[in-house]
Amino acid sequence: MRGCDRPLSEAYDVALLDLDGVVYVGHRPVPGAPEALAKARAAGQRLAFVTNNASRTPGAVAALLTGMGVPADAGDVVTSAQAAARLLAERLPAGSRVLVVGGMGLRHALYAQGLVPVSTAAERPAAVVQGYDPNLSYGLIAQGAQAVAQGALFVASNGDLTIPGGDGPPRPGNGSLMQVIRAATGVDPIVTGKPERPLHHESIIRTDARAPLIVGDRLDTDIEGAHNGGADSLLVFTGVTDPLTVLTAEPRHRPTYLSADLGGLLVPHPPVRADGDGHHCGGWTARRAGGEIELTGEGDPWDGLRALCGAAWRTGEPADAKAVARALERLDLT
Repeated sequence: MRGCDRPLSEAYDVALLDLDGVVYVGHRPVPGAPEALAKARAAGQRLAFVTNNASRTPGAVAALLTGMGVPADAGDVVTSAQAAARLLAERLPAGSRVLVVGGMGLRHALYAQGLVPVSTAAERPAAVVQGYDPNLSYGLIAQGAQAVAQGALFVASNGDLTIPGGDGPPRPGNGSLMQVIRAATGVDPIVTGKPERPLHHESIIRTDARAPLIVGDRLDTDIEGAHNGGADSLLVFTGVTDPLTVLTAEPRHRPTYLSADLGGLLVPHPPVRADGDGHHCGGWTARRAGGEIELTGEGDPWDGLRALCGAAWRTGEPADAKAVARALERLDLT
């Protein structure tokens, strides 16, 4: 974890923002998110909204954001469907048929890359692309499996096993649905969404970012995707990740910065200093004592969490949850 002596909105030219759990939750904006993003834009930072959801078109996502008080147009949105379409266009001749096991987001992305969406294996498609669609039918999945079995290239927009369930438990995501074709054919798909590199590559192409900052709430997609793309990252705690999960994360899931919410774009971030007495941030010190990590001091609790991360991440091995649990209780970050 590093420090930054300037607000992140000034240090990074483009913020590549995840959506659900970062900008909104369900159909409601995260409290303070529209205001924080407006201030980041006013400071000169460009915003792009990067989503693994392949079911909506960029225009539909932009309309949703605008209705929540976050002005956006289609050019501000980057989807896993666009990443999948670009990968296919790089591997197939222009005008190739691609069987779409998914919704309109994938079809629009394929048209934009000069490819022809089809719906049956009888049309002899060169590839099959699968993306989440809540109305996906068994018949279309079966057509996709038949085409893959006949030799078509198999691409999946993302591998998320679950998607947010609103006020209920998580629902099966595209990563679960694509297992049907995978199990039926024995063919592993090429996955283009986070945390894989194609979606990050697509984001950089579309934004022309020179110093991008990945902003997300999930370690296994947003933060790992930043690591895979060689970019810095900001983890916010308005979605699925809690402080204990961060402290016990493996190296590829460790963010560059952390913040309670998107207000973290607007402020400098203090460094974590290490010496023989432990790891220090703000008024806090975290040190290893036997099998536990102790936390002493006072001040901003998020600085305390940063100090704890420094001590917990000292090695390449994930920290034990029991070793940090008591220290974490002092911060009352629930």
